[in-house]
Amino acid sequence: MSYAPRLVSGVEVTPILDAVGPMGKALRRPLGELFRGGGAAVWEGWDEEWVLHFRCYLVRDGRGRVVLVDAGIGGADSPAASWAPAPGGLITELAGHGVAPGDVDTVVLTHLHSDHASGAVTEGVPAFPNARHVIQRAEIEWIEDGGPNPIQQRVLRPLTTLIDAVDGEATLLPGVRVLPAPGHTPGHQVVEIGEVTLTGDLVVHPVQVANPAITYAHDEDPALAVRTRRAVLDGVRARRGAIGTSHFAAPFTELADPGE
Repeated sequence: MSYAPRLVSGVEVTPILDAVGPMGKALRRPLGELFRGGGAAVWEGWDEEWVLHFRCYLVRDGRGRVVLVDAGIGGADSPAASWAPAPGGLITELAGHGVAPGDVDTVVLTHLHSDHASGAVTEGVPAFPNARHVIQRAEIEWIEDGGPNPIQQRVLRPLTTLIDAVDGEATLLPGVRVLPAPGHTPGHQVVEIGEVTLTGDLVVHPVQVANPAITYAHDEDPALAVRTRRAVLDGVRARRGAIGTSHFAAPFTELADPGE
């Protein structure tokens, strides 16, 4: 499904659908096991089969500079192929918007889980050869400290000369910045563009917007993830803004201030 770009403070934000599919067999568990808190009633009306949309975001400013937020699943041999619907269609989808891999100036990896980072490398070489790849240093250290693993060897190593490791907040373009949002992973980050925040896996299911205290089984630090989720969502609501999510069926979710 194609969505029209959203203009935010002079910056064009376009959702790019990389793939759609149910959680793979390796991770398929009842929703009540994957998410904790809120009670059984929270799942009334939800299909037990959780279908994920795997989404990246194309960000372009008035000067033609191109930022890609997350790189998707990657090819058929991706580290995500054991559970996600590989191969992803990111490169083809970008071409449909007039963007070639060499046109991308910056790639932001919200975190280094395989469905967000694997598409940054194709057949052992960087998929976006002219782009700096912005990753929180804490995220890189977390992966490196875990010993040899597919993301370390097949994503970080080929990107070594292109990585821009940041500590905390960083401005990508005027009006576009990354902010640390730890919990899902130690170096998870979000991208703020005016009133829109691109959330990565800060929220992975819509129930977490209604109740940020609901935890996710694949969060590295669930308690920290809850605190971070509350803080970010409260900030978006205060700006009467919206979130752009990676895995919801619709790319943007408008957040109203509950006090209004």
